Amino acid sequence: MKTWLAAVGTALTVALASPVLAQDGAWSLAIHGGAGVIERGSLTPEQDAAYRAALDGALQVGAEVLDNGGSALDAVEAVIQVLEDDPLFNAGRGAVFTADGRIEHDAAIMDGTTRDAGAVAGLTRTRHPISAARAVMENSPHVFLIGQGAETFARDQGLEEVDPAFFFTERRWRGLVRQLEREGLPVPARPAGAPAEGAMAAVAPPLDERKFGTVGVVALDREGRLAAGTSTGGMSGKRWGRVGDVPVIGAGTYASNVEGCAVSATGSGEYFIRATVARDICARYAWEVSYPESEENRAMAVEDACPPDTACPGPRQPVHVAASEEIREVGDLGGEGGVIVMTAQGQAWFEMNTSGMYRGRVAEGGDRLVAIYADEDD
Repeated sequence: MKTWLAAVGTALTVALASPVLAQDGAWSLAIHGGAGVIERGSLTPEQDAAYRAALDGALQVGAEVLDNGGSALDAVEAVIQVLEDDPLFNAGRGAVFTADGRIEHDAAIMDGTTRDAGAVAGLTRTRHPISAARAVMENSPHVFLIGQGAETFARDQGLEEVDPAFFFTERRWRGLVRQLEREGLPVPARPAGAPAEGAMAAVAPPLDERKFGTVGVVALDREGRLAAGTSTGGMSGKRWGRVGDVPVIGAGTYASNVEGCAVSATGSGEYFIRATVARDICARYAWEVSYPESEENRAMAVEDACPPDTACPGPRQPVHVAASEEIREVGDLGGEGGVIVMTAQGQAWFEMNTSGMYRGRVAEGGDRLVAIYADEDD
């Protein structure tokens, strides 16, 4: 896997892409577990190994779904369910707390073949928010449900519910307490039903780990269908019902076979929303597909779409260029994070302007590969 390095302001943007495309009719899968300040010195060998094992196990689950003829959507949901149940990641069990001491989950999923999508925000009891998002897509006339209404819908769909204490992890709680004390804000009471202090012994990252915790998956199945999904607990200490980019279709999650592209993002969500990152990557990549007849037609389309002195997407961009340009825009706005991208040819791409992103990929007939640090060759 080749590594490209490019300066983005004072940050480092790193792209890791498969040098060989998936064969026609073959499946391909890529995942992430959040991007941020993740440096080699910040994780112990045990923590590093735990994350790599978790990523590898999630890839194996997705590979089995796709190897058995499952759809890209099935693989996306199955892998994210695994990551939502893993307390190492900020999604489902292990999600961060709001300033009020609650855990609120957001998720989205999109079917590239139909461009149907489903999203939820503010869930507190649904065990697998990604499954609630899929139910919204498949069993309702809507795209986005929030709060108690989303919870009621998930319950009506027969999705598993748990006590909110199920999602509690000591390290996330202690991280919230430290954050609120540092910011001079009141610390809420320890959540009802939470285990006693010291009762949860598990490999955990440092409390001061600055990471944008989100999990995401992009997939291509043997039928050529693309899908993307993302799930998160959001920002630690978030207030006022804050919702980030994850459930915003086109910002944190997007898939389209028309454009030949699927994207899941992780980062400072406000900036990914403002830059409409996920859809723009696909639009950049698909520009030539939309105007294939001739160079003259493409030039006319560009002239019509782009008045003088305005930014213009130009000709179709390779996936690594499309992703890099969007992450550069996020950086220009002041944001940080990364994306995973899957093309209709099965090429998986990772892009970030942070020092690390938990990530992995596998294609049919190939090895499972995982990475953490931005400068990592794998």
